[in-house]
Amino acid sequence: MELQFLGTGAGMPSKQRNVTSIVLKLLDERNEIWMFDCGEATQHQILNTTIKPRKINKIFITHMHGDHIYGLPGFLSSRGFLSGDEQVELDLYGPVGIKDYVLTSLKLSATRLPYRINFHELTVEDTGMIFEDATFQVYMDVLDHGIISYGYRVVEKDKVGELNAQALRDAGVPFGPLFGKIKNGQDVTLDDGRVIVASDFIGSDKPGKVVTILGDTRRTDNTIRLAIGSDVLVHEATYEAKEAKIARNHAHSTTKQAAEIAIAAQVKMLLLTHISARYVGPEAWRLEEEAKKIFPNSHVVRDFEEVEIK
Repeated sequence: MELQFLGTGAGMPSKQRNVTSIVLKLLDERNEIWMFDCGEATQHQILNTTIKPRKINKIFITHMHGDHIYGLPGFLSSRGFLSGDEQVELDLYGPVGIKDYVLTSLKLSATRLPYRINFHELTVEDTGMIFEDATFQVYMDVLDHGIISYGYRVVEKDKVGELNAQALRDAGVPFGPLFGKIKNGQDVTLDDGRVIVASDFIGSDKPGKVVTILGDTRRTDNTIRLAIGSDVLVHEATYEAKEAKIARNHAHSTTKQAAEIAIAAQVKMLLLTHISARYVGPEAWRLEEEAKKIFPNSHVVRDFEEVEIK
């Protein structure tokens, strides 16, 4: 499981940072990629990576500001132009209005997609779990940004412990169907009458990973509830600590506020993104140092950076 940052800037593109887009690579877990926000020129950023657009089958939009959605029409269209690839339907989650925005853009540009988009428009009443299957859950909570803005918590379900095949062989269990039954938690009786208790040969369940990815927001307790215990928290840090008043007025957060949230939520790693264009080069790393003074495992990400979730 890896995060890759396609854009880490705030408001508008700069030479150093494109606007917001993040992908969560679940290639080993389910051969899929999930995208979070799709700012302007996201499809151009993808060209500088190994990402295959057809692998992206879920997009989660945090809010309707342009620097988080202007890349959608272009990306969706380009995804459909890849005629040599299998066309896979796509689920698009986001605030009310995202369906109109996408369909109007496609209609007015006379764009026909060769795949289906399943729209999931979310309201504040939908707070809680918005997706679940056999391996993952996704939760949503409401943030504080002047317009509706959401954060998403991605939870990998615990993995069943590994089968101790050597111990089974040592116990005289013949390799074959019995191994499968034991792996599935079923006790078996051997020909000599011995009962093999499945739980004795299966390791402990491995806890799944948890990633919380936020939209733009002021400091809010909802973030703590959403991020609690996460392996990774992706939080905006548009401004440095001394600009707290500006951050408040613009409905954004500072490095210090993000770090304090990370402590309160007891996360393992804090990744800071959505950096204002006023912080260029070394100034951006000053933001990281500010956060590290409060929460040592903080990092300001850059465009195209990949972070493995351990």
